[in-house]
Amino acid sequence: MTRSSLSKALLAAVLGACLLPAQTANTKQPQPKGPKEVEAIQAMFQAQDPDARIAAANNLITKFADTEFKATAFYIAAFSAQQKNDMDNVIIYAEKALEADPKFFGAQIMIAQALALRTKEFDLDKEEKLGRSEKMAKAAIDLIATAPKPRPDIADEQWEGAKKDFTAQAHEALGLAALVRKKYDVCATELGLAVTGANQPDPSTMVRLANCQIQTKQYDEAIAMLDKAAADPNAAPQVKSAAASLKIEANKAKAAAAK
Repeated sequence: MTRSSLSKALLAAVLGACLLPAQTANTKQPQPKGPKEVEAIQAMFQAQDPDARIAAANNLITKFADTEFKATAFYIAAFSAQQKNDMDNVIIYAEKALEADPKFFGAQIMIAQALALRTKEFDLDKEEKLGRSEKMAKAAIDLIATAPKPRPDIADEQWEGAKKDFTAQAHEALGLAALVRKKYDVCATELGLAVTGANQPDPSTMVRLANCQIQTKQYDEAIAMLDKAAADPNAAPQVKSAAASLKIEANKAKAAAAK
């Protein structure tokens, strides 16, 4: 099997299943250099849990120091750390992905979201972290706008849908940063773009959006959003509970405003 056919087989397997490694505006497609590297890459994508994926990603980078899949490997490690709610390592791995590929907008989004989520109101370095979060999110939006399809056989509609999802994730990061700053109008706008732009919006994002809508006295919109979040079949029990509690607050605030 030639290097070209190895690459096509690998990309067909991993990109056919998901667009996880496609989150870059880099036009150069990574190429494996031989069967052993292909096996290491496939092991990374086939790992069944976050710890196994991180181990497989590190194995690829260690055994094949010149691999062209380095940025993807670090991104997958960051994605897996995110699943473990390990925000410190999310940022560490995502930064390494950006070092390997400065156009890897997926890593920029991940850093932006992690910084916003881990920043608290009274952190001494709050503005530094939130400023970097916003810078990363906006840079990602710019890269996504002109990002080429990772493969010519991906349908235009599929790629445009994926780009909308990626852009929605960047707007979510901007909304989260605004929420920490208590800029509720900006939060409502950005999270609104995140919810409307995503093919399958995250119910937890809907709840955060409703919170910002309550703060800006958009009570009807908030109640409708909370109903949508609670009815989402993908909503976790704690998200449903938060939506129910917040809906009570929204109705109370609406009644008080009507007096």
